[in-house]
Amino acid sequence: MNNLNKKQKIIVIIIGIILITIIGIIGFIISNKEEESTIDLSSILSDEDIKNLESGNQNNINNEQNSENINSAQTENTAENNTLENKIIVHITGEVKKTGILTLNEGARIADAIKAAGGTTNNADLDQVNLAYQLQDGQKIYIPNKNDKEKNIAKEYITSESGNNVIIEENTSEAGGISKKVNINQAKQSELETLPGIGEAMANRIIEYREQNGKFQKIEDLKNVKGIGEAKFNKIKELITV
Repeated sequence: MNNLNKKQKIIVIIIGIILITIIGIIGFIISNKEEESTIDLSSILSDEDIKNLESGNQNNINNEQNSENINSAQTENTAENNTLENKIIVHITGEVKKTGILTLNEGARIADAIKAAGGTTNNADLDQVNLAYQLQDGQKIYIPNKNDKEKNIAKEYITSESGNNVIIEENTSEAGGISKKVNINQAKQSELETLPGIGEAMANRIIEYREQNGKFQKIEDLKNVKGIGEAKFNKIKELITV
């Protein structure tokens, strides 16, 4: 019985040695395969080739970064342009706390411009101003003083106009003086008739045209009105605005 136990122990030991040997051989084979699968660039390529590869990788990284910067700049420019498209720029003077250039939302009123300018002074005469008047890009606003000599005696309590000399659009005349431009989108018949070659009939035709077709987008659109050709337009183009 003891002999049998000794034999069994010897067999177990032999089997254990065989298993350890097999595991060692398998591990060795796997290790050699991993080493073979790892390519040593230094043994295949020259130093110059390796430098070129590294340089190419760096260039790719730089190009990706430049592309991201360009896309970011384009996005910012687009956002800025979109924002500016919905803005108007006006100039406000007179009895406000902060005179100067204002950037307002499209469709802003004179009241909005006054608010953006910090409000009015104690001397402001708002009776002369239509606070609900809708502003356009490039206009100059003057808030009058209570002590101004020129007063609008016949006051209009409901009006579509800006007020008494509130919107100022100046032009240097041939004689060297300053004359007010006529806004063809807002001018009444009497104002249009002050233009050279524009009589009562033509003034009414201009008003009818803008009522039917909307505001003139540029002064050249006035030539779309029947009876206003190139010659007549050239006589008044320096005296009108939109």
